Amino acid sequence: MSALPLDGIVVLDFGQIFQGPYCTYLLARAGARVIKIEPPGGEPLRRRAEPGKTQIFSFAMLNGCKEAVTLNLKSAEGKALLARMAARADVVLENFSPGTMDGLGVGYDALAAVNPALIYATGSGFGISGPDRDNLAMDFTIQAASGIMSVTGAPDGPPMKAGPTLVDMMGGIHLYGAIMTALFHRTRTGRGQKVEVAMQETVYPALASPMEYRVRTGKVPPRAGNRQAALNSAPYNAYRAADGWVAIHVVTEAHWRNLLTAMGQDALAEDPRFATNPARVANMEAVDALVTEWTSRLGRYEIFAITKRLRIPCAPVRDVAEVMEDPHMHERGFLRRIAHPEFGEVVMPMSSLRLHGAAEPDYRPSPAPGQDNAAVYCRWLGLDPAELVRLSAAGAI
Repeated sequence: MSALPLDGIVVLDFGQIFQGPYCTYLLARAGARVIKIEPPGGEPLRRRAEPGKTQIFSFAMLNGCKEAVTLNLKSAEGKALLARMAARADVVLENFSPGTMDGLGVGYDALAAVNPALIYATGSGFGISGPDRDNLAMDFTIQAASGIMSVTGAPDGPPMKAGPTLVDMMGGIHLYGAIMTALFHRTRTGRGQKVEVAMQETVYPALASPMEYRVRTGKVPPRAGNRQAALNSAPYNAYRAADGWVAIHVVTEAHWRNLLTAMGQDALAEDPRFATNPARVANMEAVDALVTEWTSRLGRYEIFAITKRLRIPCAPVRDVAEVMEDPHMHERGFLRRIAHPEFGEVVMPMSSLRLHGAAEPDYRPSPAPGQDNAAVYCRWLGLDPAELVRLSAAGAI
Protein backbone atom coordinates (compact mmCIF):
# COMPACT_ATOMS: atom_id res chain seq x y z
CA MET A 1 0.00 0.00 0.00
CA SER A 2 1.22 3.49 -0.86
CA ALA A 3 0.96 6.48 1.46
CA LEU A 4 -2.15 8.60 1.30
CA PRO A 5 -1.87 11.28 -1.41
CA LEU A 6 -2.08 14.23 1.01
CA ASP A 7 0.40 12.81 3.51
CA GLY A 8 2.62 15.72 4.63
CA ILE A 9 0.09 18.43 3.73
CA VAL A 10 -0.81 20.65 6.70
CA VAL A 11 -4.19 22.39 6.75
CA LEU A 12 -5.11 25.19 9.15
CA ASP A 13 -8.86 24.81 9.44
CA PHE A 14 -11.01 27.77 10.49
CA GLY A 15 -14.08 26.00 9.09
CA GLN A 16 -17.31 26.31 11.02
CA ILE A 17 -20.79 24.77 10.98
CA PHE A 18 -20.97 22.35 7.97
CA GLN A 19 -19.40 23.77 4.79
CA GLY A 20 -15.80 24.25 5.88
CA PRO A 21 -15.61 21.25 8.23
CA TYR A 22 -16.88 18.84 5.58
CA CYS A 23 -14.19 20.02 3.18
CA THR A 24 -11.44 19.57 5.73
CA TYR A 25 -12.80 16.19 6.82
CA LEU A 26 -12.33 14.99 3.23
CA LEU A 27 -8.80 16.45 3.25
CA ALA A 28 -8.03 14.65 6.52
CA ARG A 29 -9.30 11.32 5.21
CA ALA A 30 -7.04 11.80 2.17
CA GLY A 31 -4.04 12.04 4.50
CA ALA A 32 -3.67 15.73 5.33
CA ARG A 33 -2.86 16.86 8.84
CA VAL A 34 -5.83 19.06 9.67
CA ILE A 35 -5.50 21.43 12.61
CA LYS A 36 -8.92 22.77 13.56
CA ILE A 37 -8.51 26.29 14.94
CA GLU A 38 -11.30 27.67 17.11
CA PRO A 39 -11.77 30.68 19.37
CA PRO A 40 -11.35 29.80 23.06
CA GLY A 41 -15.09 29.13 23.43
CA GLY A 42 -15.24 26.84 20.41
CA GLU A 43 -16.83 27.29 16.99
CA PRO A 44 -20.59 28.08 16.76
CA LEU A 45 -21.74 24.48 16.20
CA ARG A 46 -20.35 23.47 19.59
CA ARG A 47 -22.71 25.90 21.30
CA ARG A 48 -25.66 23.65 20.49
CA ALA A 49 -24.22 20.86 22.64
CA GLU A 50 -26.16 19.44 25.58
CA PRO A 51 -24.86 20.13 29.10
CA GLY A 52 -21.79 18.04 29.82
CA LYS A 53 -20.85 17.66 26.16
CA THR A 54 -18.50 19.74 24.00
CA GLN A 55 -20.25 18.96 20.70
CA ILE A 56 -23.35 17.69 18.96
CA PHE A 57 -23.39 14.59 16.77
CA SER A 58 -23.19 16.47 13.46
CA PHE A 59 -20.07 18.23 14.73
CA ALA A 60 -18.56 14.86 15.65
CA MET A 61 -19.44 13.49 12.22
CA LEU A 62 -17.69 16.31 10.34
CA ASN A 63 -14.66 16.82 12.55
CA GLY A 64 -13.17 13.41 13.06
CA CYS A 65 -9.51 12.83 12.12
CA LYS A 66 -8.56 16.40 13.09
CA GLU A 67 -6.53 18.02 15.83
CA ALA A 68 -8.09 20.91 17.71
CA VAL A 69 -6.41 24.04 19.05
CA THR A 70 -7.75 27.31 20.39
CA LEU A 71 -6.55 30.68 19.10
CA ASN A 72 -7.78 34.22 19.69
CA LEU A 73 -7.43 36.18 16.44
CA LYS A 74 -8.47 39.38 18.22
CA SER A 75 -5.24 39.17 20.21
CA ALA A 76 -2.01 40.54 18.75
CA GLU A 77 -0.16 37.50 20.07
CA GLY A 78 -2.80 35.23 18.56
CA LYS A 79 -2.32 36.84 15.15
CA ALA A 80 1.44 36.47 15.45
CA LEU A 81 1.00 32.83 16.33
CA LEU A 82 -1.16 32.28 13.24
CA ALA A 83 1.52 33.88 11.06
CA ARG A 84 4.08 31.42 12.44
CA MET A 85 1.72 28.52 11.73
CA ALA A 86 0.90 29.76 8.23
CA ALA A 87 4.60 29.94 7.41
CA ARG A 88 4.76 26.15 7.91
CA ALA A 89 1.33 25.19 6.53
CA ASP A 90 0.14 24.36 3.04
CA VAL A 91 -3.52 25.37 3.25
CA VAL A 92 -5.61 27.81 5.27
CA LEU A 93 -9.37 27.40 5.03
CA GLU A 94 -12.12 29.64 6.38
CA ASN A 95 -15.81 30.15 5.75
CA PHE A 96 -16.42 33.30 7.74
CA SER A 97 -18.42 36.21 6.34
CA PRO A 98 -16.50 37.83 3.47
CA GLY A 99 -13.82 40.21 4.69
CA THR A 100 -13.68 38.88 8.26
CA MET A 101 -10.10 37.62 8.07
CA ASP A 102 -8.94 40.74 6.20
CA GLY A 103 -10.57 42.88 8.87
CA LEU A 104 -8.54 41.05 11.50
CA GLY A 105 -5.34 41.57 9.50
CA VAL A 106 -4.86 37.87 8.77
CA GLY A 107 -6.42 37.50 5.32
CA TYR A 108 -4.79 36.11 2.19
CA ASP A 109 -2.45 39.03 1.52
CA ALA A 110 -1.07 39.01 5.06
CA LEU A 111 -0.56 35.24 5.20
CA ALA A 112 0.78 34.94 1.65
CA ALA A 113 3.41 37.52 2.57
CA VAL A 114 4.90 35.04 5.06
CA ASN A 115 4.31 31.99 2.81
CA PRO A 116 3.93 32.62 -0.94
CA ALA A 117 3.24 28.89 -1.47
CA LEU A 118 0.16 28.98 0.78
CA ILE A 119 -3.25 27.96 -0.57
CA TYR A 120 -5.92 30.17 0.99
CA ALA A 121 -9.46 28.81 0.57
CA THR A 122 -12.53 30.82 1.44
CA GLY A 123 -16.14 29.67 1.31
CA SER A 124 -19.12 32.00 1.49
CA GLY A 125 -22.77 32.19 0.56
CA PHE A 126 -22.63 34.56 -2.40
CA GLY A 127 -18.91 35.08 -3.02
CA ILE A 128 -16.35 37.66 -1.94
CA SER A 129 -17.35 40.15 -4.65
CA GLY A 130 -20.56 41.44 -6.22
CA PRO A 131 -23.59 43.32 -4.86
CA ASP A 132 -24.83 40.36 -2.78
CA ARG A 133 -21.47 39.71 -1.12
CA ASP A 134 -22.58 40.80 2.34
CA ASN A 135 -26.00 39.13 2.34
CA LEU A 136 -26.29 36.81 5.32
CA ALA A 137 -26.13 33.24 4.10
CA MET A 138 -27.18 29.93 5.62
CA ASP A 139 -28.06 26.67 3.89
CA PHE A 140 -31.76 27.52 4.23
CA THR A 141 -31.47 31.05 2.85
CA ILE A 142 -29.28 29.93 -0.04
CA GLN A 143 -31.89 27.31 -0.90
CA ALA A 144 -34.41 30.15 -1.09
CA ALA A 145 -32.22 32.58 -3.05
CA SER A 146 -30.88 29.98 -5.48
CA GLY A 147 -34.29 28.75 -6.67
CA ILE A 148 -34.11 25.34 -5.00
CA MET A 149 -37.10 26.01 -2.73
CA SER A 150 -39.20 27.31 -5.61
CA VAL A 151 -39.14 23.89 -7.29
CA THR A 152 -39.29 21.76 -4.13
CA GLY A 153 -42.58 20.63 -2.61
CA ALA A 154 -46.06 19.64 -3.73
CA PRO A 155 -47.58 21.45 -6.74
CA ASP A 156 -50.35 22.94 -4.60
CA GLY A 157 -48.21 23.57 -1.53
CA PRO A 158 -45.74 26.21 -0.37
CA PRO A 159 -42.09 26.21 -1.42
CA MET A 160 -40.08 23.74 0.66
CA LYS A 161 -36.43 23.33 1.49
CA ALA A 162 -34.64 20.08 0.80
CA GLY A 163 -34.50 18.08 4.02
CA PRO A 164 -30.70 17.64 4.24
CA THR A 165 -28.21 20.52 4.36
CA LEU A 166 -27.33 20.01 0.71
CA VAL A 167 -26.04 23.52 0.02
CA ASP A 168 -23.46 23.46 2.81
CA MET A 169 -22.25 20.03 1.73
CA MET A 170 -22.03 20.99 -1.94
CA GLY A 171 -20.08 24.05 -0.88
CA GLY A 172 -17.67 21.84 1.06
CA ILE A 173 -17.20 19.47 -1.85
CA HIS A 174 -16.43 22.35 -4.21
CA LEU A 175 -13.99 23.83 -1.70
CA TYR A 176 -12.21 20.48 -1.62
CA GLY A 177 -12.01 20.53 -5.43
CA ALA A 178 -10.71 24.10 -5.45
CA ILE A 179 -8.00 23.28 -2.91
CA MET A 180 -6.89 20.17 -4.75
CA THR A 181 -6.76 22.12 -8.03
CA ALA A 182 -4.63 24.81 -6.37
CA LEU A 183 -2.29 22.21 -4.86
CA PHE A 184 -1.84 20.70 -8.32
CA HIS A 185 -1.17 24.17 -9.74
CA ARG A 186 1.44 24.69 -7.02
CA THR A 187 3.32 21.56 -8.10
CA ARG A 188 3.80 23.23 -11.49
CA THR A 189 4.52 26.78 -10.41
CA GLY A 190 5.66 26.63 -6.79
CA ARG A 191 3.19 29.36 -5.93
CA GLY A 192 0.06 29.32 -3.83
CA GLN A 193 -3.13 31.23 -4.53
CA LYS A 194 -6.46 32.26 -3.10
CA VAL A 195 -9.44 30.07 -4.09
CA GLU A 196 -13.06 30.80 -3.29
CA VAL A 197 -16.40 29.02 -3.51
CA ALA A 198 -19.83 30.64 -3.31
CA MET A 199 -22.55 28.26 -2.15
CA GLN A 200 -25.14 29.84 -4.46
CA GLU A 201 -22.95 29.05 -7.45
CA THR A 202 -22.29 25.47 -6.37
CA VAL A 203 -26.00 24.58 -6.43
CA TYR A 204 -26.92 26.42 -9.63
CA PRO A 205 -26.08 23.42 -11.88
CA ALA A 206 -28.38 21.22 -9.75
CA LEU A 207 -31.29 23.13 -11.27
CA ALA A 208 -30.57 21.70 -14.73
CA SER A 209 -33.95 19.96 -15.02
CA PRO A 210 -36.08 22.95 -13.96
CA MET A 211 -34.03 25.12 -16.32
CA GLU A 212 -34.70 22.64 -19.12
CA TYR A 213 -38.41 23.10 -18.43
CA ARG A 214 -38.00 26.89 -18.55
CA VAL A 215 -36.16 26.82 -21.88
CA ARG A 216 -38.50 24.23 -23.41
CA THR A 217 -41.80 25.81 -22.35
CA GLY A 218 -40.98 29.46 -21.66
CA LYS A 219 -42.78 29.09 -18.31
CA VAL A 220 -41.57 29.32 -14.73
CA PRO A 221 -40.89 25.77 -13.55
CA PRO A 222 -43.56 24.58 -11.11
CA ARG A 223 -43.12 22.52 -7.97
CA ALA A 224 -43.49 18.95 -9.14
CA GLY A 225 -43.53 17.04 -5.86
CA ASN A 226 -41.75 13.74 -6.46
CA ARG A 227 -42.17 13.92 -10.21
CA GLN A 228 -39.26 14.72 -12.51
CA ALA A 229 -38.50 18.44 -12.17
CA ALA A 230 -38.70 19.12 -15.91
CA LEU A 231 -41.95 17.11 -16.13
CA ASN A 232 -40.57 15.27 -19.14
CA SER A 233 -40.36 11.69 -17.89
CA ALA A 234 -42.98 9.17 -16.75
CA PRO A 235 -43.32 7.15 -14.67
CA TYR A 236 -41.13 9.06 -12.23
CA ASN A 237 -42.53 9.36 -8.72
CA ALA A 238 -42.66 7.99 -5.22
CA TYR A 239 -45.40 5.37 -5.16
CA ARG A 240 -47.25 4.09 -2.11
CA ALA A 241 -46.46 0.53 -1.08
CA ALA A 242 -48.24 -1.63 1.48
CA ASP A 243 -45.63 -0.66 4.09
CA GLY A 244 -44.31 2.71 2.94
CA TRP A 245 -43.11 4.10 -0.37
CA VAL A 246 -40.91 3.20 -3.34
CA ALA A 247 -39.23 5.46 -5.88
CA ILE A 248 -39.52 4.34 -9.51
CA HIS A 249 -37.90 6.11 -12.45
CA VAL A 250 -38.40 4.73 -15.93
CA VAL A 251 -35.67 6.01 -18.24
CA THR A 252 -35.90 3.82 -21.34
CA GLU A 253 -38.65 2.06 -23.21
CA ALA A 254 -37.09 -1.25 -22.13
CA HIS A 255 -37.60 -0.16 -18.51
CA TRP A 256 -41.26 0.59 -19.27
CA ARG A 257 -41.90 -2.75 -20.94
CA ASN A 258 -40.24 -4.53 -18.03
CA LEU A 259 -42.40 -2.59 -15.58
CA LEU A 260 -45.51 -3.61 -17.51
CA THR A 261 -44.36 -7.21 -17.18
CA ALA A 262 -43.82 -6.77 -13.43
CA MET A 263 -47.32 -5.34 -13.10
CA GLY A 264 -48.88 -8.08 -15.27
CA GLN A 265 -49.91 -5.44 -17.80
CA ASP A 266 -48.03 -6.48 -20.96
CA ALA A 267 -51.14 -5.83 -23.02
CA LEU A 268 -50.74 -2.08 -22.40
CA ALA A 269 -47.46 -1.95 -24.33
CA GLU A 270 -49.30 -0.84 -27.47
CA ASP A 271 -51.84 1.40 -25.71
CA PRO A 272 -51.38 4.83 -27.35
CA ARG A 273 -51.60 6.54 -23.95
CA PHE A 274 -48.48 4.70 -22.78
CA ALA A 275 -46.61 3.60 -25.91
CA THR A 276 -43.94 6.34 -25.76
CA ASN A 277 -42.47 8.59 -23.10
CA PRO A 278 -44.10 11.75 -24.58
CA ALA A 279 -47.44 9.93 -24.48
CA ARG A 280 -46.91 8.89 -20.88
CA VAL A 281 -45.92 12.46 -19.94
CA ALA A 282 -49.18 13.66 -21.48
CA ASN A 283 -51.03 11.06 -19.38
CA MET A 284 -49.05 11.28 -16.13
CA GLU A 285 -52.07 10.92 -13.88
CA ALA A 286 -53.13 7.69 -15.60
CA VAL A 287 -49.56 6.36 -15.51
CA ASP A 288 -49.18 7.09 -11.79
CA ALA A 289 -52.57 5.54 -11.01
CA LEU A 290 -51.59 2.40 -12.92
CA VAL A 291 -48.28 2.04 -11.08
CA THR A 292 -49.82 2.85 -7.68
CA GLU A 293 -52.51 0.20 -8.14
CA TRP A 294 -49.67 -2.35 -8.38
CA THR A 295 -47.28 -1.03 -5.75
CA SER A 296 -49.95 -0.49 -3.09
CA ARG A 297 -50.57 -4.24 -2.90
CA LEU A 298 -46.92 -5.15 -2.17
CA GLY A 299 -44.25 -4.38 0.42
CA ARG A 300 -41.33 -2.09 -0.37
CA TYR A 301 -38.74 -4.83 -0.51
CA GLU A 302 -41.00 -7.15 -2.46
CA ILE A 303 -41.36 -4.45 -5.11
CA PHE A 304 -37.63 -3.82 -5.01
CA ALA A 305 -36.83 -7.53 -5.51
CA ILE A 306 -39.11 -7.72 -8.56
CA THR A 307 -37.79 -4.53 -10.14
CA LYS A 308 -34.18 -5.49 -9.43
CA ARG A 309 -34.68 -8.82 -11.17
CA LEU A 310 -36.26 -7.09 -14.19
CA ARG A 311 -33.67 -4.24 -14.24
CA ILE A 312 -36.09 -1.40 -13.51
CA PRO A 313 -34.71 1.65 -11.64
CA CYS A 314 -36.36 1.48 -8.24
CA ALA A 315 -35.50 1.88 -4.56
CA PRO A 316 -37.42 1.63 -1.31
CA VAL A 317 -37.80 4.96 0.48
CA ARG A 318 -35.78 4.34 3.65
CA ASP A 319 -35.64 6.34 6.84
CA VAL A 320 -32.41 7.60 8.39
CA ALA A 321 -32.27 4.77 10.94
CA GLU A 322 -32.39 2.21 8.12
CA VAL A 323 -29.69 3.98 6.14
CA MET A 324 -27.34 4.18 9.14
CA GLU A 325 -27.50 0.38 9.35
CA ASP A 326 -27.19 -0.18 5.60
CA PRO A 327 -25.30 -3.50 5.22
CA HIS A 328 -23.88 -2.54 1.81
CA MET A 329 -22.20 0.65 3.05
CA HIS A 330 -21.01 -1.11 6.20
CA GLU A 331 -19.46 -3.93 4.15
CA ARG A 332 -17.71 -1.43 1.89
CA GLY A 333 -16.29 0.29 4.95
CA PHE A 334 -17.90 3.65 4.25
CA LEU A 335 -19.96 3.33 7.41
CA ARG A 336 -18.09 2.25 10.51
CA ARG A 337 -18.97 1.81 14.17
CA ILE A 338 -16.79 4.12 16.23
CA ALA A 339 -16.35 4.38 19.98
CA HIS A 340 -16.71 8.10 20.61
CA PRO A 341 -15.72 9.59 23.98
CA GLU A 342 -18.89 11.68 24.21
CA PHE A 343 -21.47 9.61 22.31
CA GLY A 344 -20.43 6.01 22.92
CA GLU A 345 -20.72 3.63 19.96
CA VAL A 346 -22.00 5.52 16.92
CA VAL A 347 -22.04 4.98 13.16
CA MET A 348 -19.72 7.38 11.35
CA PRO A 349 -19.12 7.88 7.62
CA MET A 350 -15.62 7.64 6.26
CA SER A 351 -14.72 9.46 3.01
CA SER A 352 -16.74 8.86 -0.14
CA LEU A 353 -13.48 9.38 -2.07
CA ARG A 354 -12.03 5.93 -2.77
CA LEU A 355 -8.25 6.13 -3.12
CA HIS A 356 -7.43 2.65 -4.37
CA GLY A 357 -3.93 1.46 -3.57
CA ALA A 358 -3.52 3.95 -0.72
CA ALA A 359 -3.41 2.99 2.94
CA GLU A 360 -6.63 3.37 4.91
CA PRO A 361 -6.08 6.13 7.48
CA ASP A 362 -6.82 5.57 11.13
CA TYR A 363 -9.99 7.15 12.45
CA ARG A 364 -9.67 9.64 15.29
CA PRO A 365 -12.86 10.80 17.04
CA SER A 366 -13.64 14.51 16.89
CA PRO A 367 -11.70 16.43 19.54
CA ALA A 368 -12.76 18.68 22.40
CA PRO A 369 -11.86 22.39 22.08
CA GLY A 370 -8.13 22.93 22.41
CA GLN A 371 -7.49 19.23 22.98
CA ASP A 372 -4.29 19.35 20.95
CA ASN A 373 -2.87 22.72 22.00
CA ALA A 374 0.29 21.13 23.41
CA ALA A 375 0.78 18.73 20.48
CA VAL A 376 0.43 21.47 17.87
CA TYR A 377 1.95 24.52 19.54
CA CYS A 378 4.79 22.77 21.35
CA ARG A 379 5.67 19.64 19.40
CA TRP A 380 4.83 20.95 15.88
CA LEU A 381 5.41 24.70 16.13
CA GLY A 382 8.20 24.48 18.70
CA LEU A 383 6.85 26.64 21.52
CA ASP A 384 8.24 26.11 25.00
CA PRO A 385 5.57 24.64 27.33
CA ALA A 386 6.01 27.62 29.65
CA GLU A 387 5.24 29.94 26.71
CA LEU A 388 2.07 27.95 26.04
CA VAL A 389 0.97 28.54 29.63
CA ARG A 390 1.71 32.26 29.32
CA LEU A 391 -0.21 32.59 26.05
CA SER A 392 -3.17 30.83 27.59
CA ALA A 393 -3.12 33.15 30.61
CA ALA A 394 -2.88 36.16 28.27
CA GLY A 395 -5.99 35.02 26.35
CA ALA A 396 -4.10 34.49 23.08
CA ILE A 397 -5.12 30.82 22.89
